[in-house]
Amino acid sequence: MVKGNDRQAGNAVLVAVVACMLLGGCTSFMGQQDKRAGTQLQPTVGNLVRGTVSFVEHSDGVQVSYNLAGLPPDSDHALQIHERGDCNATDASSAGPVFAPAAERLKPGARVAGDLGNIHADSNGVATGFLVATDVSLDGVRSVLQRAVIVHHDAIDPYAYPQRGTGAALACGVVKVQ
Repeated sequence: MVKGNDRQAGNAVLVAVVACMLLGGCTSFMGQQDKRAGTQLQPTVGNLVRGTVSFVEHSDGVQVSYNLAGLPPDSDHALQIHERGDCNATDASSAGPVFAPAAERLKPGARVAGDLGNIHADSNGVATGFLVATDVSLDGVRSVLQRAVIVHHDAIDPYAYPQRGTGAALACGVVKVQ
């Protein structure tokens, strides 16, 4: 037999849990949802590279996952974010320069946010993996949304000063919310 005080206590706990859920929102109950974006890369003229690049924002940075095919076997390539989300030019030059928020542009030789790093293609010309980019986000001034992702022919040399070019664009895609 349930006594009146026990029932009241149980009801009070239930009311407190429901109120917490309503006041705190669903994210505190179910966990916060990660922001996601991605792109389908298409080859530039004369190239065969295609694949996907996805972005998931976490508290420690943006996880950038890539799955690309059609690269030269056993080769390294730069993966970069460019200023404009425009891959219409046959060589992807319409994407503009590498993404660099205003303050980074003032520092000669500094690594810019759009330099995500190098990727490696295996003996079959396939590159899969991920990296964590701490200098970009999926909102605000460092957002990669509506910008172009380009896979370049050459790898980035992190020790070169001034930084050298990364070669021709092999593939390009515009980052969109998923």
